[in-house]
Amino acid sequence: MRHERINLFAEGEYFYPHAFGFQPNIRTYFHDDAQVRPCILIVPGGGYTHCAEGEGEIAAKTFYDFGWHSAVLTYTVNLLYMEPLKTQPLREIVRAMKLLRANAEQYHIDEGKIAVLGFSAGAHLAGSLAEFYETIHDPRYPDIRPTPDRLILCYPVITAGEYGHAHSFDALLGTEAGQEERDAFSLETHVPKDLCPVFLWQSAEDASVPVENSYLMAMALRKQGIPFEHHVFAHGRHGISVSTPAWEACAYGDPYTLEQVYAVLAQVKNGTLVPADPQYAQEQIHKFDTRFDPAFRDPLRVYDPEAAAWVGLCRAWLERSWK
Repeated sequence: MRHERINLFAEGEYFYPHAFGFQPNIRTYFHDDAQVRPCILIVPGGGYTHCAEGEGEIAAKTFYDFGWHSAVLTYTVNLLYMEPLKTQPLREIVRAMKLLRANAEQYHIDEGKIAVLGFSAGAHLAGSLAEFYETIHDPRYPDIRPTPDRLILCYPVITAGEYGHAHSFDALLGTEAGQEERDAFSLETHVPKDLCPVFLWQSAEDASVPVENSYLMAMALRKQGIPFEHHVFAHGRHGISVSTPAWEACAYGDPYTLEQVYAVLAQVKNGTLVPADPQYAQEQIHKFDTRFDPAFRDPLRVYDPEAAAWVGLCRAWLERSWK
């Protein structure tokens, strides 16, 4: 396996006030032979406050084992709701896609078979790439297409309306952002007629992001005549990732997606950064420090074989649609 970290920006190209040394990057899980293969870019969720480690390496290796290349995007997040992200994550995913296409020959990637798979808020970022990419100018790769060939949305944050996940939009746009600005980032109202085919799924009992988000997106896709496949499972909590026994045991692999989170919390601990909400910051310190405990288990993380079927369904959909 060709497994490496690739920073997305050169020195001087990237600035975010709460980066504290973090650099947006992709981690590759590429086959090290010369066979040309499809590639899946994985975009973890986390409400735009963190990149969930349970939706990073464990997901990338799942698709790698299918014989495809995969990569994980670790993008800028707003852990403490103090520095709105605006279009920063969008600039990063645009750069990640352009980088993959620019180096497709070197990495043995089939340029016509690059999918983007996003979880939760990562699905919102993936959808934003497909819908709003033209708002981003990338001087390094001005002539390379950033749009995905297939889009996979897993328990997605879609709308800023009635069924919206307010915390995701608070972290992205700021708690003071008005409804007009939030609506401008609602994916269901901006689906273009040339959007690539979409696979989306969610569980009906999702208690974090209402299942209506995926229905709204499905209806918008249908209205625009976009090919899509939509699955709603009866059971399965939000954030179930690939829902394997390893996931249930929190054996996610390398938690590199939390790099910026730990950098921010280190600044809080040493007194350099004064959080706007000290109690919330302490809750985050406890939450993420627990991740270092080898015995850590989340009692709400229960393997669900029904919802886990999404992986096989998605694989079959990709193989059919890519023939």
